[in-house]
Amino acid sequence: MNYQTFQPHQDLEALVSCYWTLEIPAEYSAERQRIVPDGCIEMAFILGDDIKRYTSQDEFILQPRAMVLGQTLAPFCIEPTGYVNTFAIRFYPYGFANFVTTPIEQLANKETPLTSLFDASIVNELERSIINAEDTKQRIAVIEKFLLERLNEQSTIDTIVKQTVDALLTSNGTATITTILKEDLSKRRQLERNFKKQIGVSPKQLGRVIRLQSALKMLLNKETDSLTKIAYESDYFDQAHFNKDFKEFTGISPTAFLSNEQMALSTLFYK
Repeated sequence: MNYQTFQPHQDLEALVSCYWTLEIPAEYSAERQRIVPDGCIEMAFILGDDIKRYTSQDEFILQPRAMVLGQTLAPFCIEPTGYVNTFAIRFYPYGFANFVTTPIEQLANKETPLTSLFDASIVNELERSIINAEDTKQRIAVIEKFLLERLNEQSTIDTIVKQTVDALLTSNGTATITTILKEDLSKRRQLERNFKKQIGVSPKQLGRVIRLQSALKMLLNKETDSLTKIAYESDYFDQAHFNKDFKEFTGISPTAFLSNEQMALSTLFYK
């Protein structure tokens, strides 16, 4: 597996976390993989063979070859049909809303073809340019031109929504709405109304995903061998609480995660 990340232009760095590429030869790509929620929204271009996304144990759809994957709150399984070659843009939780008029909550827990979000002729030209680009550097130039042309001049994201996301990211998902809003609790209803529309999930749901990702990084980077210590440092009530959240978002227990071959991609993405 060849997974690489690239930093965005300074005019996009507040909205785009990174660009990433993934290349896997066909002979190594047949294993079904489980993808874990990470709190981000992705725009992806499938440049290799088709990729299946399972809707049940045995049923699947083929992912659109140019798509946006919205916020997810549960793990899902994908399976390459051959050679994997993907170019993608990872947006911060509030990033993608600055480029579309569609409420972000409508994109949650599914893939949305780019043609459903932008003019089809523009998307077709964008996809051709991405496919025909000589290398990743050219692909980044193509997608940055596309994004900068569509960046709303007026701020799309409410200040209170961005402040809440920033607080959740800074606190690894443990900040509460009460502490974020401090004395100005009158804004709570405004926050809850706009947050889901602009981020795709509720503040509490995003906080749980961010906290899980923080604990997952500790586990993957082997910062400690103690699951109890990981649970404590990630601000879970106890290890049972950590285990419950971990299984909800990954589908398996923390002890089984590292040795599970279906977690190879998630291990690569989130380490």
